Amino acid sequence: MFAPANRATHSMGRSSLTRRSAILVVLALGGAFVASGCAGAGVAPEGDGGTSGGATATGGAATGGKGGGAAGGAAGSDTGGGGGGGRGGMAGNAGSAGSGGGDAGTMGTGGDGGTSGTSGAGGAIGGAAGGSRGGGAAGGGRGGGTAGATGGAGPGGGAGGATSAGATIVNDTFWKDTAGDFIYSQGGGALRVGDTYYWYGVKYAGAVTYAANPTGKNSSTGFQGITTYSSTDLVNWKLETVSKPANTGGWFGRLGVVYHAATKKYVLVAQGGGGLYFATADAPAGPFVYSNVQTNLPGIANGSTGDQTMFQDDDGTAYLVASSSSGRSNRYLSPLRASDFLTAEQAIPVYSGGGREGNCMFKYSGTYYYCSSDLHGWNSSQSYCVSSSSVRGPWSAEFVLDGTQPDYSHVTQTGFFISVQGTQATTIIFAGDRWSDFAGNGIGFNQWMPITFVGKTAQLHSLSKWSLNAKAGTWAVARGNNYVLNPSLEADRVSVSVPVGWKSTGGQNLEQGHTGRWSWQLSANGTLQQQVAAIPDGTYTLSVWVKATGSGGQLMAKGCGGTDSATPIPASTSFTNVKSAPIAVSGGQCTVSVSAGSAQLTLDDFLLSDG
Repeated sequence: MFAPANRATHSMGRSSLTRRSAILVVLALGGAFVASGCAGAGVAPEGDGGTSGGATATGGAATGGKGGGAAGGAAGSDTGGGGGGGRGGMAGNAGSAGSGGGDAGTMGTGGDGGTSGTSGAGGAIGGAAGGSRGGGAAGGGRGGGTAGATGGAGPGGGAGGATSAGATIVNDTFWKDTAGDFIYSQGGGALRVGDTYYWYGVKYAGAVTYAANPTGKNSSTGFQGITTYSSTDLVNWKLETVSKPANTGGWFGRLGVVYHAATKKYVLVAQGGGGLYFATADAPAGPFVYSNVQTNLPGIANGSTGDQTMFQDDDGTAYLVASSSSGRSNRYLSPLRASDFLTAEQAIPVYSGGGREGNCMFKYSGTYYYCSSDLHGWNSSQSYCVSSSSVRGPWSAEFVLDGTQPDYSHVTQTGFFISVQGTQATTIIFAGDRWSDFAGNGIGFNQWMPITFVGKTAQLHSLSKWSLNAKAGTWAVARGNNYVLNPSLEADRVSVSVPVGWKSTGGQNLEQGHTGRWSWQLSANGTLQQQVAAIPDGTYTLSVWVKATGSGGQLMAKGCGGTDSATPIPASTSFTNVKSAPIAVSGGQCTVSVSAGSAQLTLDDFLLSDG
């Protein structure tokens, strides 16, 4: 499910993409604790393997084969080995011994990607990972990575470069923990303690039912516990505890955890017990024990919250991020009592306007971003934000978070943010909640996407696959990403004649999905098309699941920089996968479309991918 694979590494402050995104924000507290507010796993097999390329006499850098290049040098005069790239392959073999390596590795030429090269025997300091496609901090091909690590001593010199490309986040699927069990974590938040991230959420009875058989929505919000997962890479998650504290009767959810340094308590704040629910733990992994319920929240209209999460600032101050109940038209920040974090104090008004929910906040480069979703129940929407240099304002006018428009935040509601502060950069992750158990809107509960910035303007990158190097704080689009937005036609929560992110004639959405709840039905002579932007040069295939009352329909890719593609759609009474021949893409864009011809077509689950 997850594997190292990069297209280009990114640091916050620049982006080569224009339409893609997730929200994960972790904020540092005293260098040790990081909390985020608003509320995966396993490892995919590696590639083809392969041996190292041959070392050269002068540079010591070995070019990668299909499954990974050599790292290390032959007898050379100036440069150490550069890690070669491979197509998602294993580490390359060691280079031969060098007799007098230099101080720094050269840039390898690389193939299409690959994981790290192993330590070689020649050269002095590890080289950078090579790459053919763009690259970020140190080259980077499809699976390229960050700079090579310093190698150990070898005959006549040090080792070649080892690289780390990070692990891959795969959206649009049900994540599993390190034991192979489904991850159940909805409406929660994350906290960083040292180099370990803790992810907190709620396990609902409906989530268990839907993950086992995702064929129809349900309304089972029965509370089955507070789950705590831990990870050092934000991809592979271990279940630590399932807490069932007292007094959780009725609705329970929308929780977050913050750390109180004086009491040395981890404080959980949630909706539950008929008010604002507090529980504590002695360790970040829990278990959490009930403390108290606050039934009136000062300064908040109606005295209670609509949706909520937690945010902890750099100075340790913790805030409840919430809208008012009964219309949810007012947004607030309520500081928690400084002595113990077990009471919400007088709320700070942020702004008023249309109804908003899924409230959460992050901080990046000195600016606070307070974000929410439309008032659409369990369904997805574009994300709305305001920003300020101070929690007490003034706040900007409300704006739509760029990148959330074409597929309504990757078919999610704002959940929480994690700020991944690494040695090279900081990545903000949009951790969206897809309430598919209650809305029936697709596969998977948790959809995490990166956010980039141009100045103070934030942009979400809606990706199905992307790699994250938590240690470095960098990310990249992964091989196999689906470049079609709203590919399963699940973003629209009601019947529409044109799906969001698409253009259509003669069609409507239909509650008969190949996966999830919705599909798209084209009448005879109808069309459906989307112009895909920010797609790297390469070779791709286009596919769709389709039912057709007759022949004559076509699946097409045009304006992609090479020869246009048209694939016939055969008649079929059940969903059949129709796949194009390889499509050469250059110039950064491609228009994908379907024409029905004389048939009636039912379409679902488009895929435009390079792997």
